Amino acid sequence: MYIHFDSWQEKYKKPFGAIKVDRPVKFMLEAYDVDVTSVELYVYADGKLIPEIIGMENKSSGRYYTTYIPRKSGLYFYYFKLVIRQNEHELVRYYCANGGGQGQLTESSEILENNSYQLTCYDKTVNAPEWYQNGICYQIFPDRFYNGNLDGYIEGKKRDTFIYATIQDDPMYIRNHDGSIARWDFYGGNLKGIIKKIPYLKELGVSIIYLNPIFEAASNHRYDTSDYFKIDPMLGNEKVFKELVTKLHKAGIHLILDGVFSHVGSNSKYFNFNGNYGEHVGAAQDKNSEYYPWFSFERYPDKYRCWWGNADLPVVDKNNPQFQQFIYGEKDSVLAKWNQLGVDGWRLDVADELPDPFIAKIRKNLDGYRDRLLLGEVWEDASNKVAYSQRRHYVKGDELDGVMNYPLREAILDLLEQKRSAETIAKEMMKLRENYPLDFYLNSLNNIGTHDTKRVLTALGGDMTKVKRAFELLFMFPGVPCIYYGDEAGVPGGTDPDNRRFYPWDREDHALLEHVRSLTVKRQAEPALTKGELTLLAGEGFFGVGRYQAGREIVYLLNASEKPSIFYADKLQQFHDEWNLRAMTTKANGKEFGPFESLTLTSDNC
Repeated sequence: MYIHFDSWQEKYKKPFGAIKVDRPVKFMLEAYDVDVTSVELYVYADGKLIPEIIGMENKSSGRYYTTYIPRKSGLYFYYFKLVIRQNEHELVRYYCANGGGQGQLTESSEILENNSYQLTCYDKTVNAPEWYQNGICYQIFPDRFYNGNLDGYIEGKKRDTFIYATIQDDPMYIRNHDGSIARWDFYGGNLKGIIKKIPYLKELGVSIIYLNPIFEAASNHRYDTSDYFKIDPMLGNEKVFKELVTKLHKAGIHLILDGVFSHVGSNSKYFNFNGNYGEHVGAAQDKNSEYYPWFSFERYPDKYRCWWGNADLPVVDKNNPQFQQFIYGEKDSVLAKWNQLGVDGWRLDVADELPDPFIAKIRKNLDGYRDRLLLGEVWEDASNKVAYSQRRHYVKGDELDGVMNYPLREAILDLLEQKRSAETIAKEMMKLRENYPLDFYLNSLNNIGTHDTKRVLTALGGDMTKVKRAFELLFMFPGVPCIYYGDEAGVPGGTDPDNRRFYPWDREDHALLEHVRSLTVKRQAEPALTKGELTLLAGEGFFGVGRYQAGREIVYLLNASEKPSIFYADKLQQFHDEWNLRAMTTKANGKEFGPFESLTLTSDNC
C-alpha cells in the first residue's frame, strides 16, 4: 500500500506555500496498491468546527485530484480522509501532516487537530521597499556603540546614575534589596558616535541601521519612554538626529527606529509617578490629567497595570482614541514628527501586545510616505501566532511588512550545537517558508543575536569556527541579514546585561571581521541570495541551503557534526525540490568534510 502527499512539491499542491484570497489551490493525492472507495479533502477555516468537505476525483490510476478556493483571508487547516476496502471491510484512514511536507497515514482522528496541514491565505501582497529587501542591516544599542565627542565627554547626564570608568568594563545592574534597579548604568555612546562610525559601517557593507530606542527615558535601554518627541539628552538632540539622518542617507544607509508603543516609563511625562514633571502633570499625579485615560489603575496611584509585572513600565490602553491619535494621527503625532524628519522605517517592540487594528493604522500612516517599512518583534511563526487567546493577523497584508526571524536564529544555533538533527531543522525552516506569503518571508529580519539574547559567540561556547558557520548560514537564507553590533568583532556576552557590552574599538577579532565583510560583499553581488528561491538538504549529518534565480544557482553545504564525514549527494533528502540540486551537489561527491567544514558551490564553479 502506497499513499502519499507532499505539500512542498507542486506535483501534489500547486501553488506552493501561502495563497492570495480567491486564488485556486490544486491538490493531488496518490494511492497505489490499495482498493480505495473514496478520497475527500477536509478543510477547516480557522476557529471553525465544521469543515468543508470536497470530494477528490480519480482522474488517472491512483491519482486523486481536487481544487479548493479560499474566499476569505486567514488560516485554513486541511487533511485527507480515505475509505479503503480491505477483506470485504471498509476502513477509514486519514492522511495528515507530520512536521511538514510529506505526511503520515493514520487511523486515529484524535491526532488531526495538531497535525493538519496549514494553508495561509492573505488579502494583499506587502510591498517592502527595495532598499530593505536588498539590504544588510546592523543593529545598534546606542549607549554601547561609540561616543562621538572628541574628549569622550558624556552629555545630558542623569541624576542617580552610574557611569563606567572605562569602555572595557563589563556591564552589570545595580539593584536594590528588592531586585529593582537602584541606578541605571551608562557608557556614553551617542548619536555623534554613530555619525563618526558611518565609514566603518560602509566598509562593513551595511546599508540599513536599526537603532534601539533613542527617545528620552530613564534607563540605558530606553524602552521606558519618557517623551516620544525628544531625543534622549545623553544621545544628543534633534539637531544631531537630523545630521545623522542626512549623513546616513548620503552614505546610502537607511534608518529604522524602535517603536515602543505598548508601555511607557513610570516616570515619563505621561505617567509621572515620582512627580519629576510637576505635581499636576501625568496620570499618577492628577486624575484630571489628559493622560489619565491612557492607563488602568487598580488602586490609585500606586497599583496599576504594567508590562509583565514591571512597575517601571505602565501599560498604555491601545484602544484609547486619544492615544491612537497621539501615536499615528496624520498631524502632530509621534509617527508624523519622526517620519517627516526622514526615518525610513519602524520596528514595533512587542508586537503581540499591540492589537491588530492598532498595527493596521500604523501601517496606514506609513503608507502616506514613500518607501516606509514596518517590522514587528514576533518570536515565533508569525502566520499562526496566538497572543492573549487571540489569533494574530500579521501576514494578511494590511499590517506588518515582516517580522524578526527568531526561529531562524534558534535553528542555526541548534544545528551547530547538534541539539536537533539537520533533517528536523530543515523541515522547520521549510515549514516557515511555506506558511509565510513570499514577500513577507523575504522581508524577515534575520538574526543570530540581538539585545534580548545571548551573543552568538557565547551561545556557541566560544567556538569561532561555529560562529563563522553561523554567519554563513545567516547570509545564505532568504530575508534581510541583521548583524548585532559587535558580533562581527567577536564580542562575547550572556544574557542581559552581559549581551550589551561596549563595542571593542581597536580590539576586534580581525579574522572574524574580515570573514563577515566577505559575506556582505558576496551577498551584495548575488541577486539569488536576496530574491532567489529556497530549497534545503539534510542527511547523514550534512545540512545544505540552495538558492536559485533566473538560472543562477548557489548551494551551501555544511558538515554539521563533530566528526569528519564524506559527502555523497544521494544520501541527503531534498526539501521543496522543484529545483533539482543533484547536478550541482554531485560535484562534491567523495569530498571529506572536516568537523563543521563548509563548502559553497555556484553555477560558475560546478
